[in-house]
Parts: sequence; structure tokens; C-alpha cells
Amino acid sequence: MAMREFPLVGGPVELRGALDLERTQAGVMPRRLPAWTKEQYQDPSVYGVTVMPSGVRLVFRTDARELEFEVLTSTGQLDTDPEPRPTGMLELLVDGVHVGRRQAPTGNVVRMAGPGAAQRLVPGEPGTVRFTGLPAGMKNVELWLPQQTPTELLALRADGEVLAPLPDGRRRWVHHGSSISHCLEADGPTGAWPVVAASLGGVEAINLSQAGNAMLDPYVARTIRDMPADLISLKVGINIVGLTTFRLRTFGPAVHGFLDTIRDGHPDAPLLLMSPVSCPALEATPGPTAMGPDGKITALGDPAEVASGALSLKVVRDELARIVAARRAHDPHLHYLDGRELLGPDEADDLADGLHPTAAAYRRMGKRFAAHAFAEDGPFR
Repeated sequence: MAMREFPLVGGPVELRGALDLERTQAGVMPRRLPAWTKEQYQDPSVYGVTVMPSGVRLVFRTDARELEFEVLTSTGQLDTDPEPRPTGMLELLVDGVHVGRRQAPTGNVVRMAGPGAAQRLVPGEPGTVRFTGLPAGMKNVELWLPQQTPTELLALRADGEVLAPLPDGRRRWVHHGSSISHCLEADGPTGAWPVVAASLGGVEAINLSQAGNAMLDPYVARTIRDMPADLISLKVGINIVGLTTFRLRTFGPAVHGFLDTIRDGHPDAPLLLMSPVSCPALEATPGPTAMGPDGKITALGDPAEVASGALSLKVVRDELARIVAARRAHDPHLHYLDGRELLGPDEADDLADGLHPTAAAYRRMGKRFAAHAFAEDGPFR
């Protein structure tokens, strides 16, 4: 059967995990925050990580044996690097089973002399990714976009019919965290730990994690407040310590305010507040951080400053546990999880740069989270 093109917007295809579709010259760019949030931040890194489609996937039913997806990626390259950064993987699931993965084609390249330097766009061309030999008959299909690479969607073609997905009754889990939940280092989009955990727990994950930008921003809390959510989790602390965003005096009230806003829209939803996983450099020493000569994160703060309100990971964990314990008197659906239960101090070798877990560690974190949260007596039971 000849290939036919199907609309990506306004047709049978659902784009899950994205809260906005930005029109571009080439097609549409998924964003993981609503459009209205753009006027509430100035740092371009926020926009940059919002268009990295961690957890974003196209969902539909089809009887096609062959599918084509036309995309335009945008990846970075330092002038000192011989090649652009890897674009990541597009992964295809059929009826929940992983059936194939393809390297995302290199499109636009953003060149810079070094981190934080002025950027120069080298325009590229769209590329087409094909999946062939799919099972016969009508089936549920999910195409997962690379979690670390902004990806514009141009076209979907199939040699069969494409229909809207049917409701599956799964609960919707909304998660927000840092790069350690965004999972840039995962081996593919389905290797991000929230995706691994959602698969094991039988729920649908929406990953609002923002690499380098989990700062208790009010617009994120309002986004979660206003969106459908059956389950909610927040992983708080590593960016705040690493970038010295708060001191103890302001950190606690900011956490309370973030939780209060979410509770305005979801007063009874199970809400799991998590502290950071282990990070040796920041356990007892405040930020800011820098990359050391060994390629690992080092803390530049003074441990003596903790006594006067500077934040280390130990202080953050103690404060989050205290806040949850106090609030549970009137919010029994609020829970706390020490992030070291997902990745502990004896697993420092799984932090390649002293901060970010390896791909294997992310999968292990997903399994551990699922075992805790979806257990018979767990917060997401």
C-alpha cells in the first residue's frame, strides 16, 4: 500500500507529555510547559530545556506495517569538538512493547566557543526516520522523542490507516525535578527513570523536569495545579544547592508555597516530595559548583556557612522531611522519600561527573522508585 501523510495537529495523533506546540518555519515544536510561562522567565536555559522533549511521545492506532517520521533536530557543538553532540534516539513501542529505535538525524547545529558563549546557528535539513516490518493488524503505537534534543515535527506517513488512540484508563502521574529526572544521560527516551517507573507502575507519566532549572518556580507550581493529575511527585534540592538559589530562611517558605499552589488544584492527590540522590561534593558543602580538572563536580562553598543558613544536601533533606512531617497533620496524602533510596552514597561510581547518573543507574532508579511508590503500602498504591 502506498504511503499516506497524516496531520500531526488537529488529526488522530495525540502528542502526550507536551503542554504546548510551538509553530516553527519547519513544523511544530513540542514544549513541556504552557505558552503563557514564557513571559515569566528571562534565562534562555529555561526555554532550552523546556523544548527538550523528555517523556514526549506521539500516540495513535494503526494497521500500518511501515511508518515514516520527518523531523528536524537541533543539537549543540563546541568549537573544540569535532562533531555535534549526539542527537539521541527515537524509540517505537507497539502495544507497549519496544520494537525499534533509530538515531535521530542531525539537523540544525548550534555552535559556540564554550559553555555560556554566544551561539551561532548552522541551519540543517530535516531527516526521515523509518520503522518497517511492524506487526499486522490494528495496534497501539507510541513514538518517543529523544529526551535531550529539541525536535521539530514535520510529517507522519504510514502505509495504512491512522486512528486516534482509545482511552486506556491509566492514572496520570505528573513529575517535576532537575536534570536527574530529565535524564539527558539515559540511553534513550524510555530509559529515563520516570518512564521506567511509569511502565512498571502501569501509569502514564508526564515529565515536567527541567535540567538545571528545578528552582521552585511559581509558574511550574501553577502549571501542575491547573493540569489533570492523579499522582504528583516533586524532586527538590540539587539545583537549589548547586546554584545557591535559597538560604534556609527562604527555602522552607518557598517549598510550602509551591505545595500550597499545587494543593489548590489537587487537594487530595497523592503527592510525593523527594530529596536529592547522593552527590558527594554537595552533601555537607554548599554551592555554587564548578567542574573540576578531573571532570567531576566540585563545591565551591564554605561548609562553615551552613551554620548561618547556607544549604547543603543534608540541610535540604532535613528541611524537606521536617516540612512533610508538619504538613501531614492536615495533609495525609503528602509523603516524603529520601532520594538516597534511589541512588545512595555507596553508588558514587555511577555518577560519571560526580552529579549525573549513568544510563544503567537511571534504569535502576526507575525500578527502585516503582518498588517504593507502587507497592501495596506505597504512596501511589
